Amino acid sequence: MKVPKLIQRYCPSCKKHAQHRVIQNKKKNASSLTYGSKTRARLRGKARGAGNLGRYSKPAVTKFKMAGKKQTKKTDFRYECQVCKKQHAQRKGIRAKKVEIK
Repeated sequence: MKVPKLIQRYCPSCKKHAQHRVIQNKKKNASSLTYGSKTRARLRGKARGAGNLGRYSKPAVTKFKMAGKKQTKKTDFRYECQVCKKQHAQRKGIRAKKVEIK
């Protein structure tokens, strides 16, 4: 996927359209300290059987299994406004094996 170095985009801080420089960031992995993992960690040492633990009292459903690893990661572009020099990220990434900023 080829992306131009400069793109005309809307800048939320300037509140108008301006030229933006495209910068590619390394996609960060999701945090291991999610809400569910914290709750499960809290319940791990306690004795089960003292009341209902909601969705954590039932065994995990193993019916649906993911087929395998995804082949690509989503792109993480940052856009730097040429007027106010502020950066903002894109809403959602596009899956691409190779990204080239030209």
